Amino acid sequence: MIVELGEKLKQLRTEKHLRQDQVACLINVERSSISLWENDLRQPTYTALVKLATLYGVTTDYLLGCSNDRTVDVSGLTAAEAAMISDLVASMTAKNKKLEELRK
Repeated sequence: MIVELGEKLKQLRTEKHLRQDQVACLINVERSSISLWENDLRQPTYTALVKLATLYGVTTDYLLGCSNDRTVDVSGLTAAEAAMISDLVASMTAKNKKLEELRK
């Protein structure tokens, strides 16, 4: 069964307990864009796709259906590149924790 990009985006968002407006804020797009993407009415830009993959902790290949692997393989990167990715993931995780605290 092929899962469409929109379905994956919605599934990942709900797994993170995020609303569309929260995702939009985190990746700096309009909430309506998130809705259009999740309903497969539009496709995210390359930049937005990378931000979504980072936010959800998956690869762009996973989002696009090229892989079922949801993790990022950093084995081919330099130490500095891997550190940049790690820092970005930590930053997004911190944002998610702040959002979670706001919901309480």
